Amino acid sequence: MEKNSSVENNKKTWSGRFNEPVSQLVQRYTASISFDKRLAEYDIQGSIAHAQMLSAKKIISNEDLIAIEQGLNQIYDEIQNDQFVWLLELEDVHLNIEKRLTALVGDAGKRLHTARSRNDQVATDVRLYLRASIDAIIRLIKAMQLALLNLSGQHTNTVMPGFTHLQVAQPVSFGHHLMAYFEMLKRDVDRLTDCRKRVNKLPLGAAALAGSSYPIDREMVAQKLGFDGICENSLDAVSDRDFAIEFCACAALIMTHLSRFSEELILWMNPAFGFIDLADRFCTGSSIMPQKKNPDVPELVRGKTGRINGHLVALLTLMKAQPLAYNKDNQEDKEPLFDTVDTLIDTLIIYTDMMSGIRVNLEAMRSSAMKGYATATDLADYLTKKGLPFRDAHEVVAKTVQYAENKNCDLSELDLSELQKFSVQIDQDVFALLTLDGSMKSRDHIGGTSPAQVNAAIERGRKWLAD
Repeated sequence: MEKNSSVENNKKTWSGRFNEPVSQLVQRYTASISFDKRLAEYDIQGSIAHAQMLSAKKIISNEDLIAIEQGLNQIYDEIQNDQFVWLLELEDVHLNIEKRLTALVGDAGKRLHTARSRNDQVATDVRLYLRASIDAIIRLIKAMQLALLNLSGQHTNTVMPGFTHLQVAQPVSFGHHLMAYFEMLKRDVDRLTDCRKRVNKLPLGAAALAGSSYPIDREMVAQKLGFDGICENSLDAVSDRDFAIEFCACAALIMTHLSRFSEELILWMNPAFGFIDLADRFCTGSSIMPQKKNPDVPELVRGKTGRINGHLVALLTLMKAQPLAYNKDNQEDKEPLFDTVDTLIDTLIIYTDMMSGIRVNLEAMRSSAMKGYATATDLADYLTKKGLPFRDAHEVVAKTVQYAENKNCDLSELDLSELQKFSVQIDQDVFALLTLDGSMKSRDHIGGTSPAQVNAAIERGRKWLAD
């Protein structure tokens, strides 16, 4: 296989305007090839569609088109087989591919850049890359949602304490708790799907900033590349990075949701809770304390969430003071965007696997729910249904809880005569509500924590995933 050679005398494509070459430091400082070479596949896709349009509009010959397509396909194979030589002096992915193409097919390769600029070219490449990334991320989110549905289905009847202010509040189904994260991820999918609509617009044809004097057909290129439409202002087309910022905002929310889940897994794994245990492959030990089993993966998800949030702020800051149109600043959009995509994909893959490695301690969850008078609200509701105003019922129950605390027992462990000291409206039927299971089952409405409603939510989730 022939290797692409160095550029003669380190000559730049644009160097005709200059009297001296850039220094080696400036060359390294301004080059983007170390990170933007991952766009090669999309650069080649865009170039083939562009060449096909140029040929259809008689701007280049059919012979040139055939040569360009053959050359680009060979370059793609070289890249896939790790046989392509990336040259720092060629600055970026676009010039590396163009120079190699010219070496392979001669003048036809030089004609490929007719009616386009690196400005609209890179904007197209990034949109193609991000569109594919969004599609992959949505698939991964849905895989995690399926894992959540499966775990939730095993624990619709598992009682755990629901918390507010991290204090025991009311008993809930563990399956119901897990389904809260299913709903968060469902919103994440909706956001990404909506974001994809704005990503999927074609900037190619805007050229450097003002459009092209050639009789190009942008709609044809958009159709070939699967875009929903075109960017309708040439200045905006080359300088817009809203789509990347919007994606990073979506990613920051996804990571925030996974960070919240991670915090709960870390707490639940602590022996003070003892609710769950994670599979060993997601944990590490201590170099000095042999008993330790540290939940490293959830902790790193928390930490990486900060990094993703930082990338969002970096992109917002990058764009906040840029005049129209393209500026070299925009080269700095790729590393934050690429790292956001990579981190999010890795996190979703490992999180989905982690769901299958969660072991649940049912007794620890139930025991914890018994400690915080989790059925107190049920007693207040019971009295309200008997005709007592809720605020009065609240006061009665508060005093009853205080009495039970002094006696060191649960409300359900008080006998009827003791309960009636606080309200004569309390009768034997109250005990069905003061148990953890009775309390949980009583929330039998859509969105409630009763096992029947959790099962219904799981079925709705499965239907949503299947649509």
